[in-house]
Amino acid sequence: MDAPSGVNQGEFTWKISYFTEQDARKLYSEAFTVSGCEWRISLYPKGDDTDHLSLYLDVPNSATLPNGWTRNAKFSLSVIDQTNDVQSIRKETQHNFTATESDWGFASFIPLTELCSPTAGYLANDTLVIKAKVCVLTVTPPVNSRPAGPTDKFDSYFTGLEEFLNAAETNGGSVGSTSCNQDGALMAEIPSLEEVEKAKQSLKECLSDLFKLNMKEKLYEALSTLSLARTGLSSEQQITIETFQANFNDFTSDFLAFEQDNAEFELHKLQKDQKFSAMKKSQDTHILYKQLMDDLIKEEEELKRRTEEVNSRRDKLLSDWEILLVESEEAKSGYQDEQKKVAEAEEKKRIAEERMSRSTTAWSNLKAQFC
Repeated sequence: MDAPSGVNQGEFTWKISYFTEQDARKLYSEAFTVSGCEWRISLYPKGDDTDHLSLYLDVPNSATLPNGWTRNAKFSLSVIDQTNDVQSIRKETQHNFTATESDWGFASFIPLTELCSPTAGYLANDTLVIKAKVCVLTVTPPVNSRPAGPTDKFDSYFTGLEEFLNAAETNGGSVGSTSCNQDGALMAEIPSLEEVEKAKQSLKECLSDLFKLNMKEKLYEALSTLSLARTGLSSEQQITIETFQANFNDFTSDFLAFEQDNAEFELHKLQKDQKFSAMKKSQDTHILYKQLMDDLIKEEEELKRRTEEVNSRRDKLLSDWEILLVESEEAKSGYQDEQKKVAEAEEKKRIAEERMSRSTTAWSNLKAQFC
């Protein structure tokens, strides 16, 4: 775990050796803690029903958390190019983690072909490096059962800044920075030219991206320094700084509202895309089922045709058998008639032989007497 850059934020780096030899469908990192909450990274080495690496942030102990728990967090996940860091891929989002949605991230983070390309540095020595940056905005119930306080309209990482501003208004410039764990007083003295230039450079960085972590506090400090400057600023710049500082909370709240609305838009857009993917997947399955049904209908028609053919052959066979049965019965009847006639003829032959024998004897006697 890298050193955290604030109370509610932290980083974690996960190195996976022998990545291409992994057989598991899903891998989990060890758990790490940010703002008292445990997190872990999960990934699908061969994609979550896609040809991309699928990468998510996950709450590992969700089943043991109190009923109704939530964690609203802004986070980014990065796949590091170990030979050229500029080519590292980073994606950022925000999600309200709950018992029913305890993980969130990107199903299509990077194409597997690009991830495994030998010209890229994502799998140096067959090792994949994943980095997570997490900023915990709100937790319900609070970690360690702390008493619930009034809901702040800002995200929780601006809580320290609110204390900073209240102290500045009360003490005329004496402030403390809770988000950076610093205590001390900023004297309302005229800054040096070097401090003015440094504040101007800090202001430029803030204006480039107000929504980076702790950027709001840094912006207020820069404005506070420049509002006391007597040199290094044009009159127009001084008026602009005074105007912005006088309406600091309103202006930054407007920016924050935009960030929240934009995050909500991106979330709904992502969910819409996911629903569309699900709908497209269902449509593809429907087409497959329709093809299977058409094939079954063809098989049924072929089976019906063959059944009709078999029935026709059976009917012909039965017809031929009936003819054969008649012929057989006629032959049987004729055989029985002839059998009777043979018996009668045999009896006649026996009687004729007896008579002939008698006649022959008489003939022989007669011949013996006279010849």
